[in-house]
Amino acid sequence: MFGRKKKILLPPADESDHGSAQPRLSPRSPNEAIKPSMAPPPPPKLRRRRRGMLSLLSGLLTLFVALAIAGIFGFSMLQQEVTAQGPLQSDKVVVIPRNTGTGEIANILKEEGVINQPLLFQAYAHINRQRGQLKAGEFQFKAGTSIEDAIDTLIQGKAILHTVTVPEGLTSEQIIARLYEHEILTGDVTDTPREGSLLPDTYKFERGTTRQQIISTMQTAQRQAIEQIWQRRSNELPIKSPQELVILASIVEKETGRADERTRVAGVFINRLMKRMKLQSDPTIVYGLVGGKGTLGRGILRSEIEAATPYNTYVVEGLPPGPIANPGRAALEAVANPSRTKDLYFVADGSGGHSFAETYEQHQRNVNRWRQIEKSRPAPDAADVDRVVPDAEDVRGQNGTPMVPGLRGTASALPAAGGRPGRGFDASEGTDKDPLKNKTFDLNNPKNVPALRQP
Repeated sequence: MFGRKKKILLPPADESDHGSAQPRLSPRSPNEAIKPSMAPPPPPKLRRRRRGMLSLLSGLLTLFVALAIAGIFGFSMLQQEVTAQGPLQSDKVVVIPRNTGTGEIANILKEEGVINQPLLFQAYAHINRQRGQLKAGEFQFKAGTSIEDAIDTLIQGKAILHTVTVPEGLTSEQIIARLYEHEILTGDVTDTPREGSLLPDTYKFERGTTRQQIISTMQTAQRQAIEQIWQRRSNELPIKSPQELVILASIVEKETGRADERTRVAGVFINRLMKRMKLQSDPTIVYGLVGGKGTLGRGILRSEIEAATPYNTYVVEGLPPGPIANPGRAALEAVANPSRTKDLYFVADGSGGHSFAETYEQHQRNVNRWRQIEKSRPAPDAADVDRVVPDAEDVRGQNGTPMVPGLRGTASALPAAGGRPGRGFDASEGTDKDPLKNKTFDLNNPKNVPALRQP
């Protein structure tokens, strides 16, 4: 009939398709039908990228761990090799020249039998370069020294130190001669140092040090010592400058070698300066005669006492124009702070020391006592060298009595005043090192002095 809706029947589902039948779709409205369907979501690309980066990081981490394990293993093997006992059978001294590269050092150590793997030495030295460079010098390697120990020795600079001893009271010329006698020192001294500018002492140095470097070290040490001692000097001294301090200290150094007498001998000269008395010191005569070349090697003659030289304190008043030697620290200290006595005279007492006196009468008694000691000796004392003795023609005066210089108020009451016990006037006198034995010296030119060598 018209007006009734016709019922549409769908065919029944096939039984064979049971379980896979598509869901029934509900009819859409016309509005819905004309709407576009939604696009499917994009593929998870971001998730794939993350998975790729994680894989890369994982691979790199694995590689790093593998390399670290290999490095630790390799370093352990390297450490074992460089700390292993070396081939050296006994202690040995090896000299590494200056400006020598690591490869050359390794070859030197291999030739000397210290190491047997020079390439490993170079590699380990490169690894330890932040600790410092390998140094040149003279080094002692102990038996069984490992590569690591050898590198430590060269980096830390434990070089062997040699010594040179310069006694107090030598002149600059004599000090230069002593430096030339030392076989380890090298090079020449460019110029003779000013007298009194070197500090006698024992100096340590490495192989390769030059003689000029030792001279420079001695000059620096002397300047520092003089500056320190001058600052703490006594305020009552008639000494006006550090140079005058050195001049008088050089005289004291020559007059006595006993430490317990230096301040008292210095006090005698200070007292004489304050009273405007001539110092009358024997060593100043010698220096005026030989110009610092050494010693006379004999007693001073009466005629030489009267010879007018700038250094003859029997003739000139006050201090000589310059030092007569290089005084040590003790002599400088003695002059800066001398004993406070009234002594004006001193003479040898026969025991290596001196007898001091305040008056001329006391001094004469001391001189007579010294003469008796001299007469009892079978041979002249070594202390008589470079001390005043009478000339043959001056032995007796007009009335036939002996004439002995030094009885007119001298500081040392010659003869043989202030001699050093057991040896001559200087360390070189009486030996084959005595500069006066070299006849090629020009006594008029103090700088024209050839180097003394062992005969």
